[in-house]
Amino acid sequence: MDHEADAHRTDLMTITRHVLNEQTKYPESRGDFTILLNHIVLGCKFVCSSVSKAGLAKLLGLAGETNVQGEEQKKLDVLSNEVFVKALISSGQTCILVSEEDEEAIFVDQSKRGRYIVVFDPLDGSSNIDCGVSIGTIFGIYLVKDKDNPTIDDVLQPGKNLLAAGYCMYGSSCTLVLSTGSGVNGFTLDPSLGEFILTHPNIKIPKRGKIYSVNEGNAMNWDEPTTKFVENCKFPADGSPPRSLRYIGSMVADVHRTLLYGGIFLYPADKKSPNGKLRLPNVISDGAGWRSGFHGKQRALDLVPGKIHERSPVFLGSYDDVEEIKALYAAAN
Repeated sequence: MDHEADAHRTDLMTITRHVLNEQTKYPESRGDFTILLNHIVLGCKFVCSSVSKAGLAKLLGLAGETNVQGEEQKKLDVLSNEVFVKALISSGQTCILVSEEDEEAIFVDQSKRGRYIVVFDPLDGSSNIDCGVSIGTIFGIYLVKDKDNPTIDDVLQPGKNLLAAGYCMYGSSCTLVLSTGSGVNGFTLDPSLGEFILTHPNIKIPKRGKIYSVNEGNAMNWDEPTTKFVENCKFPADGSPPRSLRYIGSMVADVHRTLLYGGIFLYPADKKSPNGKLRLPNVISDGAGWRSGFHGKQRALDLVPGKIHERSPVFLGSYDDVEEIKALYAAAN
């Protein structure tokens, strides 16, 4: 029995092995993509370590600057951003970097330039750092048209052009969820090995959920379709039980729960933020079987941003739940 347990433990699917297996499906693959993802994973490990000892290392508190989203930057935000920028540049595979913490895009020096664009939020939910709520890193990878002549227009691509997207959540465990275009897989960091191990293969969101997730403190500013949808969640007209409200206020944590348990996550436009508050959702593809996002008019992955820090309303989650709110918007227009 012990031998069986040992064999099971040694036959682990690490994230590197998983990505390499995926890349073998492409004969033209040169290993560049795997190298880039390994550097993203390295950045996630470093941030995970920093988050876990932030209080001891005095990394909590404000750094005294404000990022482009108008949020005061935490010290850990600044450190995380530096880690990811340096890791991505040193990979030798990136051409343009767009971080939520930097107002301008970073164009990598030609001597270290590759063919990939990486858009990322190094530490989403940073206002929750001090109280121990789950926070995370969000990233997406695009291909540049011409690495010798990159322009800002190369970044302004719709989400459907993503080569890969994912997030790493730093909570009770460190979990990295990744899609490279053929399904969604979750990996958990094993501290004893220092490796991300496949723990959630081929994630599929339930077709309908019992949870809705939204900041109801903004209810007085919502439009009619959102107001009606939330009212239906609490007082279903068909006699079904009301849905449970779960709202963490950290997008990575709310999205992760929605992905695993089903339901819907909403951050609608309102009178205070007519264009929405969150940046265009380039988190996870339709591979998990969910409606990967809707912004009131069309599929979020079809939206072409007009600028690098464009914001958008967000509705994402179980297929039936998103279809329900889509119908309400269609009826209102």
